[in-house]
Formats: sequence, C-alpha cells, structure tokens
Amino acid sequence: MNHILKYYISFLSFFIFFQSYSNNLTEIDTLNKFGLRAGIDIHKLFRTISKNNYEGLSLNADLRISKKLFLFFEIGNEKINNESYYLNTTIKGNYIKAGIKNSLSKEIKGIENLIYVGFNFGLSSFEQTITQYIINNSYNAVWGEAIINEQIKLSNLNALWGEISIGAKTKVLKNLFLGIEVQLKTTFTQKNKDGITNLYMPGFNRTYDSSGIGAGFSYTISYLVPIIKK
Repeated sequence: MNHILKYYISFLSFFIFFQSYSNNLTEIDTLNKFGLRAGIDIHKLFRTISKNNYEGLSLNADLRISKKLFLFFEIGNEKINNESYYLNTTIKGNYIKAGIKNSLSKEIKGIENLIYVGFNFGLSSFEQTITQYIINNSYNAVWGEAIINEQIKLSNLNALWGEISIGAKTKVLKNLFLGIEVQLKTTFTQKNKDGITNLYMPGFNRTYDSSGIGAGFSYTISYLVPIIKK
C-alpha cells in the first residue's frame, strides 16, 4: 500500500504541476508539424545496462491527427528476476499498448514543446517460472521451513489493462525530443494458473497483492518525421 500511495501522490503532483504550467505559461505549444514521432524508452535501456536482474526494450510512436489529439502506440518486451526470502521467480514476455493523448498546451507559433494527458489500453502475453520457494510449516517445530528447488513453469499467461498518463515532451534539437511520463494503471482481466499470483506483468509492471492497481513511468527520446507543416 505504501508503494501505491507513493505513485498516486507522485501522479497527482505531476498532473497539478503540468496543468498549472500549461495554463499559466502561454508560450508553450503543441508541435507545429503534423507527423509521426518515433522513439525509445531510455529508462528501460538504463535498467538493462545497470541491473543484472532486468532486460527490457520499448519502442513507441505518436501520430498527430488534429491540433490537440495524438494517437499513441507502444510495443515492448521485458524479462525480470524477482528474488525474495520466500520466492524466486523469472517473468518474461511481450506487450503492446495503444491509446490517445490530448494536448494541454497553448498554440504559439515557433514553440514545439508538448504537455499532455492520455488514456491507453495495454495487452501483455508472458510466462512466469518459479525457480525456488519456501514452505513454512508453523505446526512442525522439528522441520520448520523447507526450501523447494523444483521448478514450476506457468506459461500462456496474459493481462489486459487501462492506464491514465500525464507527461511532457520538449525539443532539444531539430525534430528531436526528450520526454517524461507517469502512468496509473488498472487491470481489466488477467490470467494466472494454479492459484499463483502474477507478480509482474510486462508493460504493466509490478502488481500489488492482486489488487489490480499499478503504476509506471518512462523517459523517452524520440524523433519527429514531419508529414504536414502548419
């Protein structure tokens, strides 16, 4: 619950800040160009390089369809090893996300920053392998805990969720943008097996005691391919 509250507070603070920022600073604008902006999540790349228990890649794109609306797409894959005293698991799989983003920015010629709020649907297909777990028999003072090294593989798992996002993109070079985004997620459906909880779902991130609520964030670098100039 502490993790969930932390993400909620961060999300609300992020939203209030950017809503105020877009209302008060009139020199912030959406893109002056209609086009496809393709990018990569550099946060996942840094995690892959810096952490031994994680591998991930995410490619994303948005397509401007009006002055305020953008279609959004993302595909990715993740593999993570979760180790704790009682349970060691490996989760790996692929995911896709699609949705729409609405610009909160003012329209000022020559300014190409973007502040937005959006909604996405996500679909993930993955497998979870339990490599080690501990059985605790509190009624047996002689045997106590037993470490089980028998592997349990749970395949053909999937999840469908929705997420609300708030984020910003700023131009650093011609047609090159850096972005940050925070998401709050809730699952619609998820498939598990043998009554074992899905501890992590690619694209959704960590789960919290089967509550169906999650959170995430991303740092992206993207390049705009102009199709139509205003």
